[in-house]
Amino acid sequence: MSSRRRLCGAAVLLACGVAVPAVRLRAADNAREIVQEAERRSESKSQRYEGLLQVFDGKGKVSDKRWTYDRIGAHGQSKTVLRFTAPAEVKGVALLVVNHPDRASDQWMWRPAIERDQRIALQDRSTRFFGTDFSFEDLEERDVSQFDYRLRGDETVDGAACWRIESTPKESKSSQYTRSLVWIRKDNYAFARIENFVKDQVVRRLVYSDLQDVQGIWTARQLEMTDVRRGSRTRLSLDKLSYNLPMKDEDFTLQAIRRR
Repeated sequence: MSSRRRLCGAAVLLACGVAVPAVRLRAADNAREIVQEAERRSESKSQRYEGLLQVFDGKGKVSDKRWTYDRIGAHGQSKTVLRFTAPAEVKGVALLVVNHPDRASDQWMWRPAIERDQRIALQDRSTRFFGTDFSFEDLEERDVSQFDYRLRGDETVDGAACWRIESTPKESKSSQYTRSLVWIRKDNYAFARIENFVKDQVVRRLVYSDLQDVQGIWTARQLEMTDVRRGSRTRLSLDKLSYNLPMKDEDFTLQAIRRR
C-alpha cells in the first residue's frame, strides 16, 4: 500500500498503528508527513466489518440501519462495497466505490427493488447517503497527494494531545468542502476528529472514539458524523472488524453487487 493514503472520510473510517519514535520526531516538523505517517500505520491489504448506524434527527428521534463494509487494495487505489442489511426498505442497497490516487472516485449504487444501478455524478456527492449524515463524498478515500496541509498548532481532544492540521483540496480535487481541520493524536497517530468547512462554516464534524488495537492497527470502533446545518447526527459502531482477510478483486464490480 502506498504511503500516499487517505485522509479518513467515513468509511472513512479508521485510524492508525504502533509508535515508531524515529519517524515521530521527523514527522512532527511537517504537517504532510504527520498525515502520511498516520495513514501508513493503518495500512492493510483488506478490511471488513459490520456496522450499526444510529441516525438521530434534530428532534431526537432515532432510527437504526445496518450495513456491511468490504475494502480491497491500497488506499488511493482501493475498492469498497457498502451494502445495507437492515431495515427491510433498504436491505440489499449497495454502493461500489472505486478510488483513484489522482482524481475523484467512481461510485455506483445498486437498488435491488428496481433492479437498477446508478452512477453517482460528481455534483451529487454532497447529498446524504440513504438517510444517514454521511455524504457520498464522505464514503470515498481522500488521497494525501490531492490536498495541501498546514500545521495549525496543538490541542487536546478527549484527554489526548493532538496535532491540529488544516487540509485544503488542490485545484484538481473535486470536493464539496473548502477545507478541513484534522486532529491526529501524538501518542499513536490515530485520528481523533475531522471538521469539514464550506467557506468559513463547519458543515460536518466526524468524531472518533472507543479506540482499540485491532491486529496492530489503532482503530476507532465508534464514529459519529454530525451534519451541523441539519442538526442531525449518525453514530456508526463497528462490529466483527478484521484486516488482511483474503478477498477477490472480482467481488468489487457492478456485476458482483448485482448478483448478491
